[in-house]
Amino acid sequence: MTIGHTLLGLLESGPRHGYDLKRAFDERFGHDRPLHYGQVYATMARLLKNGMVEVEGIEAGEGPDRKRYAITDAGITDVEQWLAQPEKPEPYLQSALYTKVVVALLTGRSAQHILDTQRSEHLRLMRELTRRKAGGDLSDQLICDHALFHLEADMRWLELTAARIDQLAEELTR
Repeated sequence: MTIGHTLLGLLESGPRHGYDLKRAFDERFGHDRPLHYGQVYATMARLLKNGMVEVEGIEAGEGPDRKRYAITDAGITDVEQWLAQPEKPEPYLQSALYTKVVVALLTGRSAQHILDTQRSEHLRLMRELTRRKAGGDLSDQLICDHALFHLEADMRWLELTAARIDQLAEELTR
């Protein structure tokens, strides 16, 4: 996810302070990984420098001055271009799990143990996401579904690899 574009998108509904942007981001996208304040302000400084936002006002307070950011026309155009671009599908051709399986086989260790351990971890996470989905709002349900579908694909790969493990071991020792 491009944080800058996401913050710009949040600004399209109206000007906000950095604190408000962080809170809105965390509510919508940051359940598992909330933004750090420093990340918000560094991103806003970059967007300001690049002409994507402007400071609409500055409020003095007990702490540092609070800047109120507004998106510029250039920022709106940038968000439109970002939204129009499809995301690159992830082919997962450099999988750490596949690498572990091959290294285990090459070194005489149990690749089946690695697959079993990973299967257990996937199932644990799938149960957790299913519980979260059951108690979540529609946004949470959709993001959990996305993660669950990826985990289901991983589970299919784990089963297929387990079924072919002897054949893979034989190919690797040739």
